[in-house]
Amino acid sequence: MTEKDYRLYGTKVLNLKTQEIGLLICLWKNKFADKTVDFATCIDKTGKRYNIELDSIRGFEDDF
Repeated sequence: MTEKDYRLYGTKVLNLKTQEIGLLICLWKNKFADKTVDFATCIDKTGKRYNIELDSIRGFEDDF
């Protein structure tokens, strides 16, 4: 069972692959055969949930 970290729940993130803004739900580790990769579960602007490598997103701030 994968342990999920919800401390950053609701943080705005920029998906570096699609250049779209989303919300972070949780962080978790995906264990492959030879290594462990940090992943995040996010929601896009249409409400669709997706999993992405943590290196492929970054925090996003609105400029007022």
